[in-house]
Amino acid sequence: MFETIKIKGAREHNLKNVTLEIPKHKFVVLTGPSGSGKSTLAMETLQKECQRQYMESMGMITDSFTKPKVDSITGLSPSISVGQHVTNRNPRSTVGTVTDIHQFLRFVYARAGKRPCPSCGEMVEQATDAAADSSMNEEEEREGKIICPSCSASLPKLTMRHFSFNTPEGACGECSGLGEVASLNIDAVFDLDKSLREGGVVFLNEGLIEYYGHVLVAAGKHYGFEFDLDLPLRTYTEAAKDLLYYGAESEEFSRHYPTVQPPKTVSKGKFEGIITGMWRRYKEKDGDAAGASYGHAGVFFTQQTCQSCHGKKLNADSRSVQVYGASISDISSWSLQDVYQWISDLSSQLTEQEQILLQPIMEDLPNRLKRIVDVGLSYLSLDRQTITLSGGEAQRLRLATLLGSGLTGVLYVLDEPSRGLHPKDTEGLISVLLQLRDMGNTVLVIEHDPEMMRAADHVIDMGPGAGSRGGEVVGEGTLEQLKAIPASVTGAYLREEELPSPPRKRRKGNGRTLTIHNAHLRNLRHIDVSFPLGVLSSVTGVSGSGKSTLMFDLLAEGGIEHAKRPGCDRIEGLEHIGELILADQSPIGRMQRSNVATYTDVFTQLRNLFAGLPEAKKQKLTSKHFSFNTAGGRCENCQGLGVVTLDMNFLPDMEVTCKTCKGRRFKEEVLAVTYKDHSISDLLDMSIEDSLEIFASEKKVASMIELLCEVGLGYLHWGQSVRTLSGGEGQRLKLAKELSKKTKKHTLYLLDEPSTGLHPKDAERLLILLQKLVDADNTVILVEHNMELVRESDWVVDLGPEGGAAGGQLMAAGTPEQVAEVAHSQTAKYLEAALSKYRNN
Repeated sequence: MFETIKIKGAREHNLKNVTLEIPKHKFVVLTGPSGSGKSTLAMETLQKECQRQYMESMGMITDSFTKPKVDSITGLSPSISVGQHVTNRNPRSTVGTVTDIHQFLRFVYARAGKRPCPSCGEMVEQATDAAADSSMNEEEEREGKIICPSCSASLPKLTMRHFSFNTPEGACGECSGLGEVASLNIDAVFDLDKSLREGGVVFLNEGLIEYYGHVLVAAGKHYGFEFDLDLPLRTYTEAAKDLLYYGAESEEFSRHYPTVQPPKTVSKGKFEGIITGMWRRYKEKDGDAAGASYGHAGVFFTQQTCQSCHGKKLNADSRSVQVYGASISDISSWSLQDVYQWISDLSSQLTEQEQILLQPIMEDLPNRLKRIVDVGLSYLSLDRQTITLSGGEAQRLRLATLLGSGLTGVLYVLDEPSRGLHPKDTEGLISVLLQLRDMGNTVLVIEHDPEMMRAADHVIDMGPGAGSRGGEVVGEGTLEQLKAIPASVTGAYLREEELPSPPRKRRKGNGRTLTIHNAHLRNLRHIDVSFPLGVLSSVTGVSGSGKSTLMFDLLAEGGIEHAKRPGCDRIEGLEHIGELILADQSPIGRMQRSNVATYTDVFTQLRNLFAGLPEAKKQKLTSKHFSFNTAGGRCENCQGLGVVTLDMNFLPDMEVTCKTCKGRRFKEEVLAVTYKDHSISDLLDMSIEDSLEIFASEKKVASMIELLCEVGLGYLHWGQSVRTLSGGEGQRLKLAKELSKKTKKHTLYLLDEPSTGLHPKDAERLLILLQKLVDADNTVILVEHNMELVRESDWVVDLGPEGGAAGGQLMAAGTPEQVAEVAHSQTAKYLEAALSKYRNN
């Protein structure tokens, strides 16, 4: 019987022949500085080998499933990786559908619902024969009629399908169950003063203009008129305009030539029409306007609440059914905390027959809801689209679902589950992870939160540094034991926390303030919030309390030009700000070709540097040849990516190293050109931190490297795709790029949880940078949960008391010491604990 997972000789990426034992059936935290090798050990070695051994046991192993660089791993269990990526992009997918809670509620409403009789208005019960209606299988449901006991009118029986917005029986006929209807801004699509060639269809690129031009000219010939590509759109005849807008087979165009058969092929003039094509793509994407286009044409669609169902998604009959005074649409819009309370109270309201009917779910449903509440998601609603969830929210939602699966003997690998959580919510998350452990599973968590480490049975500390300076296990044991290990980075931080600290002086600011008056966007409760300028401020509060709504959807959305904007009366003090820089956690790029070097513009400088070398001039190589994005010097087999994608049929696509260039991206003659014995490929494969020594004499590149190291990104590789970056890494990369631009204006920096993904030691380095920004006469406002950063702020604004509908109130505003004394603030006790460490030192 294996009691541990034994890893021997792990050498993937920066791991330095790591050998260790991970105790099974325990809660284990893997910590260390950013880039020390935690994810490499947990995800790319342990998790990857779990998958490979599982596939091998199924007889499905191929050359593509390469073994990670490790001598051996024994004692492995089947593994489940719970990452922070939102994979479901379907706009019809909601919190209710992915958790099956909506399915359970449909069962409740199909069995215990009451609806008004259309003839006499009396409430008619859905419940019929208990024995026949106890199955949750929709296919087994029987259609039928129910009779109004008051007037004997016959009503069609509503089944579970009638309570789904994804079925024809239940969906609103106007919006097809999306809750919104789209309109296309035709005036924005076409520039009537330009010809087609000049850009009359504003979003078409040169290639599509030429292609469509040929088709339209052919269509004109087919119908006997000249389609002139150089005429301004404003001068088009009705027929030419309808052809361009709606296509050859549309009713709008065919009315001009009712006796002429439409062209059969594209070469003869078969043209779909610009507007017709945009609507087709919109419908194919199921109402997802962002993907409804050739390029970025999705921006021309605007979404409006459906006037028929008022955003409720269901038809009128389905919306009229009530259980315990609420319709299924009502419940879907409530917070999960309120839904949990409603379900908990429901049992006492049911008749004996209804209790028999609902017996299959009345135990499971409250438990499902309670698990989601316990992971800090009580503020979510069932109708919340999954595409709007943050990575942390999606991860915790999946975690709550897994807890209900009943699996045992599984290895769960989680990547920073506390990311984006208020300390209060972290406590609930820890209890869920301990439940997973107590069910007989091994829970391995990559984490930086000291509270998570304190709750762990075993902590593994990686380090001592990042990149080539990391990759070693520098300490193991409990958090207290790590303090006694000299080489432990985490232990060093904990030891420093206990040392005496100088008294903290709070800045007063420059005498000016920024005030948001009567903020009422989303769940904000008509609050006035002020921030002193010239200081470091933090906005705190539990998840869903309104922090991001206040700072990013309200303050940042309108820039600094307009004091009046929707969601508040006005914003006072914007005239004192010269520039607003936003660094949130939205993805910084979806393109596979965008990497750290290209995003920071360092790659342009590297290409110019290499093109100026004597060897490059001798071979007549220009900066273009040193780009992997254009033909010339790149490997054409992988088109400069270094990897090729394999279609794995029913499995996710897999990237494998290009066999032609062996992952080096470029042709041999380009790789032969070196700077200080490094080719351009070598530099792309190098970490930012390691490249500082090489570029010490190149001032522009060296200053960017130092900046990236200051924000805690020195471990990233220059050639790393920005698609692989976490929200926190992407945010700090944005911040570094903005800081590289010199400005003398008073700048307001808005940052969304900048400590996300950072070890406490790295967070200290980031704090020093933020303090420098304030000292240079700027204002920095953080949305932050890390109490160590909040403690170091000059001003704190706390929202709450809870999330969702129970949030949006201003709980406290003042210095950290003042906020810590506010009894009704959820943040106060955690801030007081952080400050007491400070005072006791």
